[in-house]
Amino acid sequence: MTRETLRTLTALRHTVRSIALGHRLPADDRARLVLSLSEVAAAALGRGRPVTLLSGRETGEDGAHLLTLALRLPHQSTGAQIATDRLPLRARTQPDGTVVWNLPLPAPGSYGQGPSFTGGLPASRPSATPAAAAQHGETDVALLEEELRAALARADALADEHQRLKHELAETNSGVLALYVQLEERDEQLRTAHGRTLRALEDALRPRPLHVQGLELAVHYAPASDDAPTGGDLYDWFTLPDGTVHITVVDAIGHGITSTRTALTVTHAVRTLALEGHPLESIVARTDTILAPFDQNVMATLLLARLDPVEGKLSLANGSHPPALLAHGDGSATYLEVRGRGIGFPLPGSDRVLTTTMEPDDVLLLYTDGLTESRRDPIAGEARLKEALCRHRARPTELIPGLLAEDLLSDVLHQDDTLALVMRRTAN
Repeated sequence: MTRETLRTLTALRHTVRSIALGHRLPADDRARLVLSLSEVAAAALGRGRPVTLLSGRETGEDGAHLLTLALRLPHQSTGAQIATDRLPLRARTQPDGTVVWNLPLPAPGSYGQGPSFTGGLPASRPSATPAAAAQHGETDVALLEEELRAALARADALADEHQRLKHELAETNSGVLALYVQLEERDEQLRTAHGRTLRALEDALRPRPLHVQGLELAVHYAPASDDAPTGGDLYDWFTLPDGTVHITVVDAIGHGITSTRTALTVTHAVRTLALEGHPLESIVARTDTILAPFDQNVMATLLLARLDPVEGKLSLANGSHPPALLAHGDGSATYLEVRGRGIGFPLPGSDRVLTTTMEPDDVLLLYTDGLTESRRDPIAGEARLKEALCRHRARPTELIPGLLAEDLLSDVLHQDDTLALVMRRTAN
């Protein structure tokens, strides 16, 4: 390898540029090489300490020709590390502190495809004569201009590539946005169709409106989620052969279609038993007995109410369900407590039948726990419900369930299906 001792940055840059040009390196590689060696040697040369530059050609393991330059710094400690990964042209540091660059040499005939310097280069060691020095200076300026042109060409190419990528990205974003809008529209159409289907299903599950002289009935139902407008809260009403009105309110454990199926199963079983003439006090336990062999997982609470619209006699049976609430004409309200265990619970059945009288203009509220447990405090919920029913009792019957739900569900901490059924006895 060729060895040279250099004492100034100018001499180092001129020598490196001469070596690079002699090996026909492209202008941008040449510029990076000059900048890298200058950066490594600057500190030592600035303190007046010479550096040693070794250069030569080598053959790599793959048979490719390499230009190798090694820079030895004065008083370099063995194993000292230099941040060579941040240089314009990466290098490696040997254990003795020598910094080495290996550059692949261009294939014959490949140089000259871009801008190149062809004016010749004086000897690497600067002459002492003014004319020679001037010639060196002109040569270095010409090489710098060539390297600058190469850098500008690369910068322009990168700018063009950047602009092209920005344009492609804008087109891609525009296409993605259009696709997103289409998907949103499609999703909205699907949600609308899904909602219509489920609302139709919900309407199909409701019993037909019941028109009985001396009674006004109204219902409010809200699912736990708009995505599944059916749930485990269900009601049923019908008139028995003796003219008594029977009402069943069921809250099946769970949400969605599965709980709806459970609630339907329970209401159908209760309706069958009631129409067969079974006593009210036996229906909760008989319903569990009938359903247990078919589905061991059925669990539901239920409240059964029967009212003679002529006499006003009201009977209630309960299976683990929240108590009915009766609002009186004098503005007061009373919870009608009946103990019992629901379907699928241990020892299912109503402990007794509570009997009372509904006076004309009294309002009876049957509901599910989603109405009173929206804030996870059922006791406070029952107090709020009682106050709300007393406040709205004089409003038209068809408005009361919705007004109660609006008051009780203004701040929901626990999402659940909600059912409120109101029955008012009117003067015959």
